[in-house]
Amino acid sequence: MEKETPTLHLRRPTLADHDAVLAMFVEFQTSGSAMDGGYYEEGQDFVSWVEQNRDYELGLNLPDGFVPAIQYVSFDEEGQAIGFLHLRLRLNDYLLNQGGHIGYSIRPSQRRKGYAKEQLQQGLQEALSKNIARVLVTCDASNEGSRRTILACGGVLEDRREGVERYWIEVEDAQS
Repeated sequence: MEKETPTLHLRRPTLADHDAVLAMFVEFQTSGSAMDGGYYEEGQDFVSWVEQNRDYELGLNLPDGFVPAIQYVSFDEEGQAIGFLHLRLRLNDYLLNQGGHIGYSIRPSQRRKGYAKEQLQQGLQEALSKNIARVLVTCDASNEGSRRTILACGGVLEDRREGVERYWIEVEDAQS
């Protein structure tokens, strides 16, 4: 029997998502899990985080070494925040070697349910909508779950650099 694809809605977070997103932040923090794809500064309030996301998407007030990017959060049908996805609109040297176009993570309690694959597939469609047809996605060489997700979404390993595996996904090919 084939596993049912979970329903996710990938979108930019809004002020109305305060409780759902903060609950996810807390889960990441208390579990000690990496929050890849979700950039949140310690002590930052939610309103300034939403405003910062808007600025970064427009290329405004970017810290040194950052590129314009879109912050997404995925939500299930009940409105629970499931994960983060960060789409970088271009690559700098660091991102070319380590980070890629897309960073993503699923909250610890929701892993191993198919959400990562669905979230990454939706992220790839967002990349394509921004005219990024060849997407670099990376993962730590020890992260088997992320590797499987990237491969399931059409990733082709180019190489390993300093413990990071670099995969390219031709978005149009991956969707067929």
